[in-house]
Amino acid sequence: MALNIGFLLFPQVQQLDLTGPYEFLAALRGTRMHLIWKTLDPVVSSTGLILTPNVDFANCPQLDLICVPGGVGINVLLEDAEAIDFVKRQAGQARYVTSVCTGALLLGAAGLLRGRKATTHWNFRDLLPRFGAIETEGRVVQDGNLITAGGVTAGIDFGLTIVAELAGSEEAETIQLGLEYNPEPPFNAGTPKTASASVLAAARQRGAASRQARQAILARIAP
Repeated sequence: MALNIGFLLFPQVQQLDLTGPYEFLAALRGTRMHLIWKTLDPVVSSTGLILTPNVDFANCPQLDLICVPGGVGINVLLEDAEAIDFVKRQAGQARYVTSVCTGALLLGAAGLLRGRKATTHWNFRDLLPRFGAIETEGRVVQDGNLITAGGVTAGIDFGLTIVAELAGSEEAETIQLGLEYNPEPPFNAGTPKTASASVLAAARQRGAASRQARQAILARIAP
């Protein structure tokens, strides 16, 4: 029987949060991939890429794995009863409940992080305890059937982790080789610990407005 794997797709999603792990999971034999939104209308990602859902909330089958990616569009969903209810209902029967980047905040809004270890993008990880989560640093953090990934590119590591969980490490390594995932970044500035002080300050400044907006939302929904 095919595994039903579903990614929540929404306006202003961070496309790599979704497309990174999607590429690896779609390469796993025996999976049926779903891009899910309220309607089947195309949506525009935060960087302008147009993505098209293939199933809506009403017709989505029960998922074996649900994944919530992040992005600026997650802010609206934190107060969207329809989206929260969908995630909560699917998570109740899913084999795995997962997120990439700030998608973890929506899992929190759905009450799915209480007492669980979880991670998200480094600039928002300290917000997780507002939802009762145990803030945990890591590219991929697993707590039972809850698997959360850090920011954006961590979604690729997450995808491989899920493949190994579902089909074993050899299958994961075979897919890794086929997709030639062998990162050698030209700069060692991928975390706050390795970035220079000036780069960290610049990144924090660029993310300040988004952080302030999310803090204001959390003050309403998770005081």
